[in-house]
Amino acid sequence: MLSFFKRHSAPLSKPLLADMHSHLLPGLDDGVQTLEDAIDLIGQFSRLGYKKLITTPHIMSDFYRNDKESITSRLEEVRNAMNSEGLSIQLDAAAEYYLDEALMEKVMNDQPLLCFGNKLVLFETNFLTEPFQLKEFIFNATTKGYKLVLAHPERYQYLIGDIEKAEDLRNRGVLFQINIPSIVGAYSRPIQKFAQQLINKGWVDFLGSDCHNQMQMDILKGAMKDKYFVKATNLALMNQSLITV
Repeated sequence: MLSFFKRHSAPLSKPLLADMHSHLLPGLDDGVQTLEDAIDLIGQFSRLGYKKLITTPHIMSDFYRNDKESITSRLEEVRNAMNSEGLSIQLDAAAEYYLDEALMEKVMNDQPLLCFGNKLVLFETNFLTEPFQLKEFIFNATTKGYKLVLAHPERYQYLIGDIEKAEDLRNRGVLFQINIPSIVGAYSRPIQKFAQQLINKGWVDFLGSDCHNQMQMDILKGAMKDKYFVKATNLALMNQSLITV
């Protein structure tokens, strides 16, 4: 009888409690556009068991010229609306930086970056080709004391199929944040397979929703039943460490 249950019992996912990649501040980027939609999505995160959200508006010099002031102002607006609705989930903000010359200049000129946790910085690159300044950026930012978190590495064409290049980034101290929708093929089958490969290797430091809208929230809810999501939550993820920061 005991052997039967051992063979057929499925592992359970561990609650994430904290999300560190989303676009829930209205009107700042390609995420939610209204305060009402922001509050609705935040409420759904709360009902899923999340205790803390660190939302990350894009900062991209050519498109989304957000800064600390614009992000903080919108964050307080959303927090006030949350209080009015009785939402007790904690909401903080950092940023998702696009690796461009403006970001390189910020680092070189010691301009403070919007961080979460203990000097963690979320960044992304173009999806097709490896940026020529990627390794220089990693070296300079790390030297300044930042801990870099690469957003959705599974989505970059220059990493898919080149596991050695992904390993090199990890050896340089870059942490990996996988998008939960990637696990169930929301972007493409090759992206799904690479996300699963990273999970199998244990090369996942954070799981993030990258939630922009209700459609992605619906995908997120469905993904929580997937076996690779369960496997990922049983890795030594850093999500939980954000609760007390």
